[in-house]
Formats: sequence, structure tokens, C-alpha cells
Amino acid sequence: MYACEYERPASVDQAVALINGGGQALSGGQTLIATMKQRLAAPGTLVDLGGIKDLQGIRMDGDQLVIGAMTCHADVAESDVVKGAIPALAELAGGIGDRQVRARGTIGGSLANNDPAACYPSAVLALGATVITNRRKIAADDFFLGMYATALEPGEIITAVAFPKAQAAAYEKFKQQASRFALVGVFVAKTSGGVRVAVTGAGSGVFRCAPLEAALNADFSAKAAAAVKVSADGLNSDIHGTANYRAHLIGVMTQRAVAKA
Repeated sequence: MYACEYERPASVDQAVALINGGGQALSGGQTLIATMKQRLAAPGTLVDLGGIKDLQGIRMDGDQLVIGAMTCHADVAESDVVKGAIPALAELAGGIGDRQVRARGTIGGSLANNDPAACYPSAVLALGATVITNRRKIAADDFFLGMYATALEPGEIITAVAFPKAQAAAYEKFKQQASRFALVGVFVAKTSGGVRVAVTGAGSGVFRCAPLEAALNADFSAKAAAAVKVSADGLNSDIHGTANYRAHLIGVMTQRAVAKA
């Protein structure tokens, strides 16, 4: 890695000032540090958000589950609050990467990075969550803009994520065994506004599948999901699986998620 400065601010305002001065935010570091080791990134200053207490923790705020941006995956997976409010979210967090990744990786870092095969974006999108930053609140439908792209602006950092409780929800992931990222992951949520189906791993970023949502809004059953032929148009095709294979997996994972929910 290249030499760089290291800062560990104690407040959001201090962190934002350092970032606006040219620093790079560091949350769990599960992507950034690896990228630096490969010399694909060389920030002059790392701004470690780990010392900001306001960015950590899990709580209920009315009927909303609020998770601080610097809360690690392991804490989400093991939280009785999360298990009581949205069990599917705890299960998703418990299946991310391996123990080391879950102990260091954070929900805020995952969302800001927006890896096209990451698990958390599917939960945020399917549950209709709200991403809270130091400046504003961003609806999930407006947050994800494509591969590694989000609505975050320069100097804007995620402080928390607010999840509304769903009537039913489940996540099913077909893992790429070497990385444990999702070859295809599907999060299904039956919400007060209808059924939402979010897919990760299959395209250039997380997306909602309208044909499956329409079928499940009419009949929330695995049988209804099985009757939908998912189009392969625009899906990834690589050494791990063709676009047609991923389209098939979207259907299968959705059926399993509905049955589990």
C-alpha cells in the first residue's frame, strides 16, 4: 500500500471536515483496504469513522428499526432487537462473508460502496428503508444508482438506516462459493404498500423485479412466483453463470424466499 495519513475523528462534523479536505472515509474497510493493497486506490488521508459513537447502535424508533451506519454485520445478526423486528435482516447479516468480514464490515460501508453483489442493498430496497445521512434522508428507491454508484454527494456520509417492519420478509442467497457474495440473492418483503422483490448479484446493481412483484401482489405464494418467467435481458453473464442461469436463479430464490416468509 502507499503511505497515507490516518485520522480518527470523534464526531460527524470533524469527519466531514476531513473528508471535504480530501480525506477518504473508512468504515469497516473490507473493500477499501483490499483495494489499497492492490494499489487501485491511494487516498492521501484515511478518515476512520470507527471512533464516532453516534454512528453505532441498534434501536427501535416507533415502528422503525434504526441501525447506526458503523454497526457491524455480526452485531446486526446477533441483535435481539433486529430478530424481534425483522428476523430476515438478522439472517441476511449472519450470512455475509465469513466471521472476520462480519466482525469488521458495517452496514453503512456496504451501502455506500454498493457492490452489485452485496446483500444489504437488497434488504434496504425490498423493505423500503430510508438511508439517513449527515444532510438528509434518502428513500431506498432513490439511493442506488448502479454499479458502485449511489445518491451520496461529496462530503455526505451515511449516519443510519431506518427500516419499517414488514408483514413478512425473507432473504435467499445462492452464494458464489469463493467470495460468498451473492451470485443471485433475492429479498422478498410484504409491506403495507405491497410486495417488493429486490435482486442482488444478477445485474450491474441491486434492482426490483416488477413481474415478480405483480404476481406476488396478486397471490403471495411460491406457486405464483414459479409461474413468472424472469427475463435475462441486462443480467450478468460471466465465468460463474450465464444471464439465463441467473434469470432462472432469480425465480428459484424468490420461490424459496416466499415459502420461508
